[in-house]
Amino acid sequence: MRRIVVAGTGSGVGKTTVTLGLMSAFKQRGYVVQGFKCGPDYIDPTYHTAVTGRRSRNLDSWMGNEQIVRDVCKRGSEGAHLSIIEGVMGLFDGKRATTNEGSTAEMSMITESPVLLVVDCSGMARSAAAVVRGFQSFHERVRIVGVVANRVGSEGHFRLVKEAIEQQCRIPVVGYLQKEVNLTIPERHLGLVPSVERGELQPFFDELGKRMAKTVDLDAIWDLAEANELTSAPFFQPKQAYDVRIAVAKDAAFHFYYEENLEMLQACGATLVYFSPLAGERVPHDVHGLYIGGGFPEEFAAELARDEEVKRSVAAAIHRGLPTLAECGGFMYLTEGIVATDGQYYEMVGVIPGYVRMQQKLAALGYREVTGRKGNFLLEHDKAKGHEFHYSTFVPRKEEKFAYEVKGLRGCKLDGYMDKRLIAGYVHFYFPSNPLLVERWLNACSGVKKDA
Repeated sequence: MRRIVVAGTGSGVGKTTVTLGLMSAFKQRGYVVQGFKCGPDYIDPTYHTAVTGRRSRNLDSWMGNEQIVRDVCKRGSEGAHLSIIEGVMGLFDGKRATTNEGSTAEMSMITESPVLLVVDCSGMARSAAAVVRGFQSFHERVRIVGVVANRVGSEGHFRLVKEAIEQQCRIPVVGYLQKEVNLTIPERHLGLVPSVERGELQPFFDELGKRMAKTVDLDAIWDLAEANELTSAPFFQPKQAYDVRIAVAKDAAFHFYYEENLEMLQACGATLVYFSPLAGERVPHDVHGLYIGGGFPEEFAAELARDEEVKRSVAAAIHRGLPTLAECGGFMYLTEGIVATDGQYYEMVGVIPGYVRMQQKLAALGYREVTGRKGNFLLEHDKAKGHEFHYSTFVPRKEEKFAYEVKGLRGCKLDGYMDKRLIAGYVHFYFPSNPLLVERWLNACSGVKKDA
């Protein structure tokens, strides 16, 4: 098995550019490449998927645990020639400043993967060696096997950096990328991902791979990526099978689902029936549950607002008691409406009393530990983990029916919305953190099927 972690000395040094360039370059050579992303991020995995043609997966030791991480990595790598794991922030940055918890370094240790370190070498020559040397010596179990010099001024500059690092650190500098505006990945934000979905960035990805192949030694990286076969035990084994069908909204407006969430539902026997609200597809008939995941309804608010038939079908499904989970974008879609940043109001499904208001700055970002409130059929008085990342706030029209309590870095608060068999909110749940959530949902779906 070949796998390698692309890590950085800090945020913004070019990890994503290097990761996508390597994925594209190896794919252009005819290899099957699998992408992974450390942490809960779902924008970068969208890029990975677009480049490799395989669903990228998240590796997260806080939402999951070592067994889950190893199993997700092993299963996700099946059928691939090379797995590329993109890190998060700096190599040793994680949940807290005093441990490796949640860091790229921890992911490299759990998955037993070698590390390719990306260094922003602008304004440095010999000093780059000092930076790399410090990262090498920081933790003995983190195996840094090579360096990519990013943002060098010229080939001559690269040679100076290469000579210094290889002399002092005894690891190869396998290549470089120059400071070129047309090689910089467009600023990553929510609105950009739909353009990825539409294939508009494909020429950029192709060109990035070609440039990478010219200045980076792909053969050397292929050799450095050699790793031991990863041993793991399945993190989830269903206790029983449920013969139910769950409608899953899936298109450019609603497309973020942890792959493990869907796989766990299927492992329990559920059939997932995909439909596209954007394409005018109503909630399918003969389904027993509804899942509307995260995405970008604000980017398609006008289209979603115009399709009254689809909105009515979603409202009818919820009103007739389909056990429903709506996360972030799905939650926004179920409210009365979305107020865009320009003040324009778009009417949505309307089953949740209140509306969401978009804003230019980030409203919430981070891990969440969730405790269900009384009446929450998925998590009553139980816990699960997930994350939030959104640019909107919810404005309720009446006293809220909170679904759960969320705990983050800034303390605890009541959040989400529930009404009978509807659970909705900004949290993206990670089902492996509590498999009982899956069983309770499918059990509720079985009840709907039995009563039909």
